[in-house]
Amino acid sequence: MLKHADIWRAIDRLAEKHGMSASGLARRSGLDPTTFNKSKRITKEGKQRWPSTESVSKVLNATGDSLAEFVAQMGEGNASVLAQRIPVIGYAQAGDKGYFDDAGYPTGSGWDEVLFPQIGDLHAFALEISGESMEPIYRDGDTIVVSPGAGIRRGDRVVVRTRDGEVMAKELARQSARKVELVSLNAAHPDRTLNVEEIDWMARIVWASQ
Repeated sequence: MLKHADIWRAIDRLAEKHGMSASGLARRSGLDPTTFNKSKRITKEGKQRWPSTESVSKVLNATGDSLAEFVAQMGEGNASVLAQRIPVIGYAQAGDKGYFDDAGYPTGSGWDEVLFPQIGDLHAFALEISGESMEPIYRDGDTIVVSPGAGIRRGDRVVVRTRDGEVMAKELARQSARKVELVSLNAAHPDRTLNVEEIDWMARIVWASQ
């Protein structure tokens, strides 16, 4: 399982690899220079503070390193222990029959794959975004990682597939026993309210490579 120290080790090593301090890496990534300071990695209450996925994504964009290279920086010996290969599915394909089972897990083989930090969900998969319906949050060509096993709370960004094969990425506004209310990520597209029986599956977005 991915540990707090693993993520911070990778950030420190990437900074060193590019001849920078952690503060310099944060600055180059367009973040507050103190974002990666060691003093901020544990809160005053003694709780572990994890860097956000947005911060890590900005670091990778700034350095030109891939997610696989980031994962390789985590381990003290064997990076494969800290990573898993997940299938990459085209966003348009996600609406077709035969790509997912009844639980919303990807089926079949022969997918392209991406190396991703272990998140405790063997059924995690990636979707490659196409089109402009999710701008400015997700753009054409971005990849989002989806975890069917992750808990979902109000305010989370999710991927929803309806029983009619429609696939959408939205923000969960409210969920009741009968309905699911979703907020569009693009103001030009309408919010949606779906009856529970209309939904094939819903899973949380845990990472966006932008």
